Amino acid sequence: MFLHIGKGHMIEKENVVFIGDLESTMDSEITNEFFDIIREEGFIINYFEDDVSSFILTGEKIYLSIISSTTLKSRMEEII
Repeated sequence: MFLHIGKGHMIEKENVVFIGDLESTMDSEITNEFFDIIREEGFIINYFEDDVSSFILTGEKIYLSIISSTTLKSRMEEII
């Protein structure tokens, strides 16, 4: 099964470790530093030019998404 993260991009549900709200997470200085480091190291995948609102942590990468974390979490629970 796959999780649609916006504009036709998908990741395998089994690889998802955590889904978070980007805006509320970025209130922390430590989290900002963490995201800066992983961005420099190439671990962030961002397919979107639009404002992103959430992130999906997998075992190897962090994917940014334009879809809200609430909607992504609901999609994770859907059984097709």
